[in-house]
Amino acid sequence: MPIHYPHPVKDLVDVAAGRKEPDFVVSGEVFSVFTGECFEADVAVYNGYIAGVGDYSCDVVYETEYILPGFIDAHVHIESTLLHPAEFARAVLKHGTTAVVADPHEIANVCGKQGIKFMIEATANLPVDFYFMAPSCVPAVEGLESFGFRLEVGDVREVLGYDRVIGLAEVMNYPGVVNGDVSMLSKIELALESGKAVDGHCPGIEGKALNAYLAAGISTDHESTRLEEVMEKLRRGMKIMLREGSVARNLKDLSKAVSPYTLSSLMIVCDDLLPEDLMRGHMDERLRRAVRYGIRAEDAVRMVTINPATHYSLNCGAIAPGCIADIVSVSGFDDFDVRLVVKRGNVVWDGEYRCDFPKLPLEKAPESVRNSFRMREITLDDLKIPAEGKVCRLIRPVEGQIITKSGEYEPPVKDGFAMPDPESGVSKVIVIDRHRAEKFVGKAFVEFGMEKGAMASSVSHDSHNCICVGVDDSDMLRAINAVKEMGGGFAASAEGKVKTLPLPIAGLMSDLPYEEVVRRMESLSKMLREMGVKAEHPFIEISFFALPVIPELRVTDFGLVDVVNMKLVDLWIEA
Repeated sequence: MPIHYPHPVKDLVDVAAGRKEPDFVVSGEVFSVFTGECFEADVAVYNGYIAGVGDYSCDVVYETEYILPGFIDAHVHIESTLLHPAEFARAVLKHGTTAVVADPHEIANVCGKQGIKFMIEATANLPVDFYFMAPSCVPAVEGLESFGFRLEVGDVREVLGYDRVIGLAEVMNYPGVVNGDVSMLSKIELALESGKAVDGHCPGIEGKALNAYLAAGISTDHESTRLEEVMEKLRRGMKIMLREGSVARNLKDLSKAVSPYTLSSLMIVCDDLLPEDLMRGHMDERLRRAVRYGIRAEDAVRMVTINPATHYSLNCGAIAPGCIADIVSVSGFDDFDVRLVVKRGNVVWDGEYRCDFPKLPLEKAPESVRNSFRMREITLDDLKIPAEGKVCRLIRPVEGQIITKSGEYEPPVKDGFAMPDPESGVSKVIVIDRHRAEKFVGKAFVEFGMEKGAMASSVSHDSHNCICVGVDDSDMLRAINAVKEMGGGFAASAEGKVKTLPLPIAGLMSDLPYEEVVRRMESLSKMLREMGVKAEHPFIEISFFALPVIPELRVTDFGLVDVVNMKLVDLWIEA
């Protein structure tokens, strides 16, 4: 882990040696990520760095309980929290998060390099360090859906040179890597040549295909869902991010992968997390869950501190001389109740914020990331599905995962059109191009319990076309039009009543305070429950129905996608 000392170095050395007084001292039970033990000591902080750990005197002393390094979320999509980055920072800071490694490929799919630049500029000078990965797969896949932007090899080279970009983001096009796609491999080589990490995304890959993927230089994966899958990847030297998000929750099932041998190759991450979940906690909540699932607290702490810091060559993640003074005090190793947060040597939270955030209302985002919604007018006829057979393919979500299974459905027919069946838990799903004003409309059926009405969203991974799930065409049209009128957002419609949450920044993020975003999300969730929707996080669940890089069956604005074979397939099995 490289150490970047402040200048002059002599001052830091003098403080460490006891010849000069530190700025302040944090005193309590210090946890060492190197030995796994706690010991009573003072942590001397000077000029944003930890000068020493031991016995130090100072006029300013913070008496605390357990002293840990600041928490790091090693893989998160800020856009999926629906929050402006400054509001995301305000939400997570009091939970002990002092750094995140973010993949901005959501906004890049909508706004290209301008979207990435917005994220970097919006995170400057915040009391949380934001590091970014250069999106590797924009679009996620070609020929299967409409998309907003394409990042070519030259674009990736440029983005890798942006401030705080520390690597290449999740390589979702794993078939391209395995099959030797020149463009994909060139992006990987650019990152490796610059000494930067390359993150992976390879659900279910095994055997020689896994060998080929790793041989390309990709070092991590966060898409593993089975213990056997994790162990095969670990045996081959891959680092595994145990994901615990709002919908994809893999930590419990994969907790048995943690051992003294594997620990250094494991991290805990969120990936996609909704704002209402952030109210309950961020990495502190992941730590609480890890302990409940049988992971030693000391091991879990390493997975959100020193492990990601070491992997990404960040000078943090440890209470040690020379490290950036990112410090979190907690009440204990069971509840991880955060009492004090120090960021780069500044006390930023001690029960209330001691730092500045951009004042609300937030500065208006630039036009380059607004006005991104270009969907053509849709009519009721566009939503109808002609009955061209007896049995059709059915998207079957897997509970607690973002993977789906392919099923069969014999729809009721009315006036020559195939219909959803609310009584059997089958809804209609529609995806509409929102980037180029083309009239591409994909149609399918999905196992998504809804008794009445419809819901629509401009968040549908990763190209973020407009997606709508419903059982009534009139309500579907109302919800779709509400999203269009907002320029992106969430909408629910039932029996003529409509509720919304505007997401004006790329159709992905709000410019409201996170408390207000949570309030509106709770209001939408209440309405959806009244409509018979049982999913815990309905909008994030439907957002993955259009993701054509996660097995097995998806729907885009081009139609149904067989992800296993990476091809479009007909809705009807029996013509």
